[in-house]
Amino acid sequence: MKEIGAQYLGQNKCKFTVWAPNAKKVDVKISAPIERIIPMKKTDFAYYEVTAEDINPGTEYLYRIDGSKERPDPASHYQPFGVHKSSAVIDHSAFPWTDKKWLGIPLEKMIMYELHIGTFTSEGSFEAAISRLDELADLGINAIEIMPVAQFPGSRNWGYDGVFPFAVQNSYGGPHKFKELIDAAHFREIAVILDVVYNHLGPEGNYLLEYAPYFTDKYKTPWGQAVNFDAAHSDHVRNYFIQNALHWLEHYHIDALRLDALHAIFDMSAKHFFTELSEQVDAFSQRKGRQFYLIGESGLNDSNLIRPRDQHGDGIHSQWLDDYHHCVHTLITDEKDGYYTDYGKTKHLAKSLREGFVYSWQYSPHRLRHHGNSSADIPADKFVVFSQNHDQIGNRLMADRLVTIAGFEAAKLAAGAIMLSPYIPLLYMGQEYAEKAPFNYFVEHSDQELIEAVRKGRKEEFSSFNWKKEPPDPQSPETFQQSILNWNLRNQPPHSQMLELYRDLIALRRQIPALAKLSKDDQRVDFDEDKKLISTLRSYGKSTVFCTFNFADKHRQDAFELPAGKWKKLIDSAEKKYAGQGSDLPELITGPAQIGIKPFSFTAFELKS
Repeated sequence: MKEIGAQYLGQNKCKFTVWAPNAKKVDVKISAPIERIIPMKKTDFAYYEVTAEDINPGTEYLYRIDGSKERPDPASHYQPFGVHKSSAVIDHSAFPWTDKKWLGIPLEKMIMYELHIGTFTSEGSFEAAISRLDELADLGINAIEIMPVAQFPGSRNWGYDGVFPFAVQNSYGGPHKFKELIDAAHFREIAVILDVVYNHLGPEGNYLLEYAPYFTDKYKTPWGQAVNFDAAHSDHVRNYFIQNALHWLEHYHIDALRLDALHAIFDMSAKHFFTELSEQVDAFSQRKGRQFYLIGESGLNDSNLIRPRDQHGDGIHSQWLDDYHHCVHTLITDEKDGYYTDYGKTKHLAKSLREGFVYSWQYSPHRLRHHGNSSADIPADKFVVFSQNHDQIGNRLMADRLVTIAGFEAAKLAAGAIMLSPYIPLLYMGQEYAEKAPFNYFVEHSDQELIEAVRKGRKEEFSSFNWKKEPPDPQSPETFQQSILNWNLRNQPPHSQMLELYRDLIALRRQIPALAKLSKDDQRVDFDEDKKLISTLRSYGKSTVFCTFNFADKHRQDAFELPAGKWKKLIDSAEKKYAGQGSDLPELITGPAQIGIKPFSFTAFELKS
């Protein structure tokens, strides 16, 4: 593997390395503090290198291509003045880490919380995010998943338009402040997952093709040319992204990487990029003496992505389970447009609970073809489930959250469906207290044609859902401002009661072995299609828990049969302390017994020995 970028060596020395086969000559231009030109030497495979003296941390530089074009470093670690200006040298060894004893959180024990730095707090900074970590820790969150922080144009963006994958967004606070956030999280025993984007780069500030063939016309993507993972020169493109993954793990102590939209990465190589990436991350883990993780997002329903490499899989450690979200969402909302056409029955959710993928080479009405393969033998800790995330909120026309769409009781039911599942749970910021602010799609581009293209693209994206309104203007500052969390709601009913529900669910998940053990095999799943009822019986050792879910807006008398034994009620979402109508169920029940359930509610019972 080839290290790239500006590697500060100490003692005012820095090694600059850039891959540039599209150039005949490359120099380093120091733009500050004192302007000068440093010639680079061309080495094997058109890498240009030089080790320069009198380079201090913070030195600003550009690469001069063929004596004329001056461009930022494709592997820049910091863009202090945005995507079009100079890169800056960073001394990563200078940060005073305090997490030397940190060993991480095992993937199967994570309670994940996805957040966007720009809207997580009113300040929209890494520093401000630190001030909220104690509240997350108190809730029981032990892993924060941060949406992309790679440098993007302007000061507001989801992060998926980043063009400098190695550089930390300047408007959030830059590299040092990001490390402070990670160090503070580790101090509170919270792991940090970083969302990275290897399937495309944003258009504004993207200078990669002036250096090298990073893209190919072999495949089409929603963003234009595909990243070149298998054509000529692809070895060095793969190296670029593998180095990026190791960069975050090494220099920023990131615990796991969430890999965005893997279905949009095309690679026909005998060894897929995913396999090579997982090999390198596992080798890094072995060197460090603890496991670092890769978590994929993929719409392919291909279990080979998360199968171990010794079983001829790619070795990605876990993936988002979109099918589970779609099942829960459609049962609660009855939405049937777009890809939701494929879901909406309790049998779908029952299959997802039992196996993972709902579509495992069945006909998909939405796709008009068969889709997916079986994940029945894939362990439960290979899947991350959620009832909301940035995509499922932000890619709605009005970016409305589940509590706005379906109401408070239904949002509580979704909480139970996620937290009582046999999979790794993920919450989206604000979900824990029923935040009502939307999470709009927002950008701040400088090119008017690009701005208009983004506006047009958003409208076209919603065409399959038959949504008639005009979407919020992505370029408008107001669209961004509307998306900032209202933290004061956490202390006001009924939001505080939703918060208590999540706190209790997380505590139960941790304390009761049958819930803490992530296993699809140690459970029985039953459903009633007509009544929209599902029950699960989960066991581990001497611990047994019976869970019931009512996805209908009707109170069901004698809906479930509690098995034989003495049962203690653990939780009922209908209880008044959770802003419900009140529970009809006693604290102790001897089974077998018929029990009822309130509309849009869930319950859980523990078998007492």
